[in-house]
Amino acid sequence: MQLTINNKIYTDNSQEVDESKIFVISKQNEKFVESAKQNGCKEFVEAKDLKNHLDMSSIKVIGITGTNGKTTTAAAIYSILLDLGYKVALQGTRGFFINDEKMEDYTLTTPVQLGNFAHIKKAMDKACEYFVMEVSSHAIEQKRIEGLEFELKIHTNITRDHLDYHKSIEEYINVKNSFLSDETKKLINKDDPVVKFNPKNGYSYGMENPSTYNVSAYSFKNGMNVMFSKIEDMYSFSSPMMGIFNIYNLLAAVAAVDIVSEKNLEEICEVVDNFAGVSGRMETISEEPFVIVDFAHTPDGMKEVLQSFNHKDIIVVFGAGGDRDQEKRPLMGQVASNFAKTIIVTSDNPRFEDPDLIIEDICKGIKNKDNLIIEINRKEAIRKAIDLGKENPNSVVLILGKGDEPYQIIYDKKFPLVDKEEVLKHI
Repeated sequence: MQLTINNKIYTDNSQEVDESKIFVISKQNEKFVESAKQNGCKEFVEAKDLKNHLDMSSIKVIGITGTNGKTTTAAAIYSILLDLGYKVALQGTRGFFINDEKMEDYTLTTPVQLGNFAHIKKAMDKACEYFVMEVSSHAIEQKRIEGLEFELKIHTNITRDHLDYHKSIEEYINVKNSFLSDETKKLINKDDPVVKFNPKNGYSYGMENPSTYNVSAYSFKNGMNVMFSKIEDMYSFSSPMMGIFNIYNLLAAVAAVDIVSEKNLEEICEVVDNFAGVSGRMETISEEPFVIVDFAHTPDGMKEVLQSFNHKDIIVVFGAGGDRDQEKRPLMGQVASNFAKTIIVTSDNPRFEDPDLIIEDICKGIKNKDNLIIEINRKEAIRKAIDLGKENPNSVVLILGKGDEPYQIIYDKKFPLVDKEEVLKHI
C-alpha cells in the first residue's frame, strides 16, 4: 500500500522502500523496520502520527462499530447525506464508494492504517465533506484505526461474534467498548446491556430505555413508519425496510446525520424513505413466494431476523462458517427451532472443516427434528426452500448467513455462489 502526500511517497511495505520513500510503522509491520533500513529507507513515521502529515480538517470521519448493523447503518448515513446534497465517501464490507460511485470492490471491513488514510485522501481530492466507515473489532484490536480523528463514533450493539479470534466474549466486549472510551462525540444504543462508554460528548438512541433519540411508536405496513422524540420534540420517518433491528439502524443513521450536519431533523427524516437498504441485508428477492436473503450469521443476528416474521410460517435456510467459533453453532440451531416452522441446515463457508460435522454441531441445538431437513448442497437447499414456499402462501423463506457474498469458500478456494441468484433461478 502506498500513499502520496505533497509529492512524498509513504509505504507500509519494507520491500517497496528506498531512500526517497517514507516507511509507515504499524502494529502489523513493526518487525520489518530493519528490513526497510537495509533497503535504504531513511525516514520513518508511526502510523498514529500520519494525521500530522495529511491535513484532514476539511473532512469529518464517522465510524460505526457493532456486531450487527454496521453495514446497513453506514450505508444509510451515506445515502441520507448524499440526498441532503453533501459529498460523501463510504468505506466498508461492500467496498469503497465516493459520491455514489463505486471506487473499489469487496475489501476488509476496515483496511490497515495506510489504507484508511489513502481512502480519506481520495475522498478529500473529490471534495467530500464526510467519510463514513465501518470499524471492526479486529481493526480496533490490531490498531488499524490509530491516527484517525473521528467526528462521531457510533455503536450499534455488541453480541456474540468472532470468538475464533477473540479469546472470550468478555475480551470481544472489551475490545468493542475500548472504541468508545475517549471524549470523541459518540452515539450509543442505550438498549445494549453490555455497552460501556465515556459519557462525555455522548448521545444515545433506543426503544426501551430513555435516550436522546427515543422511539415512541412504530408500525410495519408496506415497510415501517416510526415516531421518535429528540428531547421534547416529536419527529417521524418512513422506510420500505422491515424488522425492528432496522428501526435501530435507521434511527442511528438519522441521529448521526443530525449530530454531524447542519440540516434540521425534518429535512433528514424526509429523505430516509429514499434508502431501500443494502444488497444481501434483509433483501426481499421475491414477493410470491416471499423470499428474503440476509447476512445474519450469529445467534442474535438470526433471532433479530426470525422474530420479525412471527406472523408467518418461517422456512429458514442456514449453515455456519468453518474454522470459526464452534460454540455458536448449536445456539444458532436453537434460535432456528424457536421460530421456524421448517429448518433447512446446509453448508455456509466450510473452509477446511468437514461440512457434515459443522451441520452436526448446529443440529445439537435443535431438539424437535420433525421439521428438520439436512441438505449439504447450498444450491439444492435453496431450491427445496423455494419449492416449500410456493406450496404455502403464508410462508416466508429466509436464507441466512451469506448475504450478498459472491462465493462459497471450500478449503482455501472461492467458488461462485450468490444466494440471490440461486433464488431467482427457481422463482
